Amino acid sequence: MTEHIAIVGGGTGGTVLANDLADRLGTELDAGDVRVTLINDDPDHVYKPVWLYVPFGQRELADGRRPLAELVDDAVDLRIDRVTDIDTDAQELQYREGESEAYDHLVLATGSTLAPDEIPGLNDAGHDYYSESGATALREELLSFTEGRIVLSVIGTPHMCPAAPLEFVFMLDDWFRERGLREDVDITYTYPIQRVHGNPHIAEWARPLMDERGIEVETFFNADAVDPDAQTLSSMEGTDLEYDLLVSIPPHRGVDLIAEAGLGDKGWVDVDRHTLEATGAQNVYALGDTADTGVPNAGSVAHYQAGVVGQRLASEVHGRPATATYDGKTLCFIETGMDSASFVEFDYENPPSPAPPSQKLHWSKLGYNEAYWLTARGLL
Repeated sequence: MTEHIAIVGGGTGGTVLANDLADRLGTELDAGDVRVTLINDDPDHVYKPVWLYVPFGQRELADGRRPLAELVDDAVDLRIDRVTDIDTDAQELQYREGESEAYDHLVLATGSTLAPDEIPGLNDAGHDYYSESGATALREELLSFTEGRIVLSVIGTPHMCPAAPLEFVFMLDDWFRERGLREDVDITYTYPIQRVHGNPHIAEWARPLMDERGIEVETFFNADAVDPDAQTLSSMEGTDLEYDLLVSIPPHRGVDLIAEAGLGDKGWVDVDRHTLEATGAQNVYALGDTADTGVPNAGSVAHYQAGVVGQRLASEVHGRPATATYDGKTLCFIETGMDSASFVEFDYENPPSPAPPSQKLHWSKLGYNEAYWLTARGLL
């Protein structure tokens, strides 16, 4: 009988895992003893970090898209479809046309979705670079913006790419300086807790840079409403901020599928943070944004977690105890301007210590973005 591994979600985690399993289980796949299916509701794989550069005219949306069929090993069955229900007791998936399919092992890599509707007025007034449409609309706004106040408000946490809000205001500051407009543009950054980033070490590093560059900061600012007519952003703490251009990090949620399957609240799967096994079902793993581990929702996390899950699944297929564990490893380049960046690496035990910003690290980040497509194919 063929053992079936189903992966739901074709983002970084799901794609890297599918190729990892094709490598680890090549013999079993060739013999028909194992089948790996990658299920995604979009024929394209999207590399979202590219969107940060779109508002500044440095990248196009097409730079962040590739057909999944070009990235996934031929030994993997690629199914472009939507999973509408998961029965973890029967170990069965249901698709949108009513067809069902059994699995022996399930990996959920369904990622994050934006939920701007949770904040009254945000859909009508806010811009973002966490979506393709948002990034292109923001580009048009920035090109015509010559004076006034820009507010970057981190409304939802956790969110994809935790460093991106800091990167955006650092790049924004530098971008307006290069155009000779910075004296006419005020930049305000808000964060919902009493520091500028969720990680205290990164916050301690970033705040002096913001102060040096004249980026105004409002911490403990939990935005709860936007008035598009008055152009004000209000917080539940009672603070109102006026803006001429509002850029937000909208609330994030997982997919309803996860909560409906009883695997976790708000679309995040409750997991053992070391093994990445779901705590509410047997033979289910989660990785990337989908796994509620407490580590940042970053692409590098999904990449490292995919390797761990791949090793564990291969051990299980081979009838051996699964011993591979995830140690919380995360690495991230942080843009500090249009031509400089920092770098952090940390895990569950070792906190981040950001490197001094340099042009070399900036080019390293751009180089990684280009090499990402090799990573997704499992070649790096």
